[in-house]
Amino acid sequence: METPVVVEVPGGQRLEAHLDLPDAATAGLVLCHPHPLYGGDMDNPVIIRAAEVAQALGVSTLRFNFRGVGDSTGTHDEGRGEQDDCSAALALLRSRLPWASALGLLGYSFGARIAAQVNEGRADLDGLALVAPPLGMYSFDGLHAGRLLLLAAGRLLLRQALSVGHGRRGLAPRLDTRPRELITSGREAGGPGWPYRRRG
Repeated sequence: METPVVVEVPGGQRLEAHLDLPDAATAGLVLCHPHPLYGGDMDNPVIIRAAEVAQALGVSTLRFNFRGVGDSTGTHDEGRGEQDDCSAALALLRSRLPWASALGLLGYSFGARIAAQVNEGRADLDGLALVAPPLGMYSFDGLHAGRLLLLAAGRLLLRQALSVGHGRRGLAPRLDTRPRELITSGREAGGPGWPYRRRG
């Protein structure tokens, strides 16, 4: 069950977040939402669905609002300060997990760009999942091939869902090929406001 927490960011920002921490969790996943200036937040249906699937498999999750979104303090920083937000979220989740637990990062759209940037300078992440990364807008040349465990783009998201298994150090995101709805709001992807609208 998720509980509200606050992510403290160096520089003074305080980020609204929801943490799910099962008693027996040995892996954790931080989830980064789509672009804040286009309505993206931690309640995005893709972010929520990815968190739900991870939670069902015993993986701890932390989804959070970037600075300036929801109850998070600060203002949008065009992707610069958002990297600090993501790093602070990873630090918080790491502090709540047992020692030597696996730690992964998932980003959707704009969040995928932030996740990829944060991933570049770290050696402590065991998995990186990029969902619908904006390949035409940003460079993703710095990705570590050995760590990129999921790359999903375009309409592939409509009928396939992220699942988290028990691979390297307990965290191995992969794409489940069984037909299954990723978005559970009952609305078809591609409609008005998708992918940024909330479930409802």
